[in-house]
Amino acid sequence: MTPKEIRNERLAAKMIKNLERRHFEAYYCKTAEEAAAKVSALIPDGSSVTWGGSMTIRDMGLPAILHGRDLKVIDRDLAADRDEAQRMYREAFTTDYYLSSANAISEDGVIVNIDGNGNRVAAITFGPKRVIFVIGLNKVAQDVPAALARARSTASPVNAARFDIKTPCQVDGTCHNCNSPESICNYIHFTRNSHPARRHVVVLVDEDMGY
Repeated sequence: MTPKEIRNERLAAKMIKNLERRHFEAYYCKTAEEAAAKVSALIPDGSSVTWGGSMTIRDMGLPAILHGRDLKVIDRDLAADRDEAQRMYREAFTTDYYLSSANAISEDGVIVNIDGNGNRVAAITFGPKRVIFVIGLNKVAQDVPAALARARSTASPVNAARFDIKTPCQVDGTCHNCNSPESICNYIHFTRNSHPARRHVVVLVDEDMGY
């Protein structure tokens, strides 16, 4: 293994212990392909499943894998219009499995997410029977303040550019703590424990994934 791989494996082992102490179910995968297979294996046939706006979930090819199985897949990317997409957002709360990534995670296992509309963090908090996070090690921060800083100063400006919304961070790529009407930083969410225990699953991946 390379020195980076050695370090990442040791860090992941430490983080899995910290996540389990917080009542999460946790795994470590070396590649996105391995992680996609792991997530699919966690979802039994006949289950209902959906996901938020995560680029991690899309880039690793999970939607195609899930569509190819005996599952009820709610895929908002296939919505005919805004009204159907909104219906899918609400239907997500009744699913068996909700998939998400994270904007950041601290080494001691606190997951940080920032939302514009709040549908993702709402589903993470309540509704779906289980929530599976897929998180690349590029999103690991030393502690919770560093994780929040990463979410606001790295993930949010990139996502603002992705959606081409008119916020100050679009101009210079850095957070201005703005109150723009188009802000995507309206809901800041910390998942510090899984409740009920093991409702949340974390799959850490030794790859740069998402933003």
